[in-house]
This record gives sequence, C-alpha cells and structure tokens, in this order.
Amino acid sequence: MKQVLQAWRKILSGYTPILSIEITRECPLSCPGCYAYNPEHLGGATTLRQLSDRKGPELVQGVLQLVKQHRPSQVSIVGGEPLVRYRELNELLPRLAAMDIAVQVVTSAVRPIPQQWTRIPQLCISVSVDGLQPEHDLRRKPATYERILQNIAGHQISVHCTVTRQQVSRAGYLEEFVRFWSGQPATKRIWMSLYTPQIGEVSAEQLTPADRERVLAELRLLRTRYPKLDMPLGLLAAYAAPPRSPGECTFARLTHCVSADLKKQITPCQFGGNPDCSQCGCMASAALAAISRHQLVPGLQIGTLVNASLQVGEVARRVRSGFRPGSGDSAPSEQAALSS
Repeated sequence: MKQVLQAWRKILSGYTPILSIEITRECPLSCPGCYAYNPEHLGGATTLRQLSDRKGPELVQGVLQLVKQHRPSQVSIVGGEPLVRYRELNELLPRLAAMDIAVQVVTSAVRPIPQQWTRIPQLCISVSVDGLQPEHDLRRKPATYERILQNIAGHQISVHCTVTRQQVSRAGYLEEFVRFWSGQPATKRIWMSLYTPQIGEVSAEQLTPADRERVLAELRLLRTRYPKLDMPLGLLAAYAAPPRSPGECTFARLTHCVSADLKKQITPCQFGGNPDCSQCGCMASAALAAISRHQLVPGLQIGTLVNASLQVGEVARRVRSGFRPGSGDSAPSEQAALSS
C-alpha cells in the first residue's frame, strides 16, 4: 500500500512512477527472440550494441541523475546483462535503497550475484529462465542451469519465464518447469510472461491464439497446485484481453524507459520498435492492466482515477518546466530535458 501511495503522488506531481534503465549494452548471451537486440528496438536508426554506454563513476552518477530528474518510486535495471556492471551496482543499489526506491534487477544470473545484495531492502532479483534445462541451455549458454543454480545460492529470487511456442509443443512442459523451480530453495516466486512479437513478425517464438488459450488455461490450474507460481487470476484475465495500443497500456504510460547511453528513450514501451499489442504477453503490462480494471465501487475503475491523475500530473509537469498556458511557449519535452 505504501508503494502504491508513493506512485500515486508521483503521478499527481508529474513525475514517472517507474523508471526502466538498460544499464549496459553488453551481454555475453545471444538469446533468440531477445527484444533488446532487435534491430528496431531503438527505432531503427541505431541499435543497443551501437550506443556508447557508461562505466564506473560516470555510470553511477548518470543513473542517480536520472533518478533525481524522474523521482520514480521503482527502478527496473535491465540490459544487456546488468551483472556485467556488478561493481557499479554494488554502489548504486544501496544508494537507491537509502532513497526508499524499490529496485528490480533483471538478470540471466550468468555470474555470481553478490551476497551483500541480500541485505538491501526493497530489492527484487528477477532471473530469466527460458524453459527446461535442454532448451534453456541451448538458448542461453553460457547462463546454463548449472551456472544459475550456483550463482543464486543464498538469495531469494524471482524466476521469470517467457513462454514461447517451442515450450507449449509438449503436454506437461509448463508444469514440469514450475515443479522444478518451485523445489529450489532460492526461488521466492515464479512469474510467467507470454512472448510478445513485433507487428508483422513471423518467428518460431510466436504463440498462436490457440497456444495462448491453452497456456492461460494451464496456468489457471497450476497456480492452485504450486503456491510459488505468482499469477493472480486478474493478471491472467489481462493476458486474455491485452490493451489495444500503448496509449491504453497503463504500464507504458507510467514507465519511462532509457537505453544504455542514459539519453535515448525507448518507446512506446520497454519492448521498443513496434510491438503487437494485440499479442502482448508482458507481465508488467498485464499486472497493471488488472489493477486498472479493478472496480473500487460499481462503475468506477482504478484506471479512471489513473487517467485523471495523469492529466493533473501533466499540468504539474508543465508548470514545473516553466510552461505558461496562453504564453505561446511550448512545453519542453521530457526527451529534450533528458538530453540536455
């Protein structure tokens, strides 16, 4: 509840409740279907690997400057592979915690996760796992099952799996996956996203409409058998009826995504490019969609209040940036402010 109220105050003040940062362009993996390295991820003019990223004190200060500018209640640190910059994170994470900011680090666990991170409050470590060991090890080497299990020892992590068509071709596959990771002492919870394609994409990862229905039906059943599978019914319902566009996506509207140079904004959401919202399987999007669709009282959804708050927040942002209605001035964009 405290975090929700903090986020609401950010919205009303014209700040961004969630800040997502691609903290590095580097990654030792070459995973099929990775949206971050899609040629269109940053709009087509450049790619993540072509950006000039930062290291050392320059990276630490750059991230803190972004936090000062956007005043988020939550920061999501992605990549690339964030553990490539573990030294910088050793300094950044405690400083963000001291600012009462919740942080999520999304990693492949390709290297040991520092043990001192276990003492950092409000830190969520999300480890990406692409299916069972044979498929995962093929897709994500050198971040193999063996290495992950070694590197998460002593931690409490969230296992995150993006379901692809290859995983649903065999009956019982998802339950086997959930059973294995539920049995690991380092697993605090299990999250499942559905693969989100770009518009016009044709790939082996894409789920068909029938695949999606089958996956959702199975997850509804599995969540009753495995308590660590953290997939509320409202979230699963949002997967079945995703937002029709980024403009209707609460997560996209409440999140500011920045790439590895700490300047380039990723739009329209963390996927970048031109995501097919009709096939969206982003768990963050579904979770916030479920919250937005919740009725406080009959006829009044939380999303209605979010929309009103965003309008108030936009006025607050313009006033803060020096925009005066009727003066003929144009409000400076966030991207211009970020690049200055």
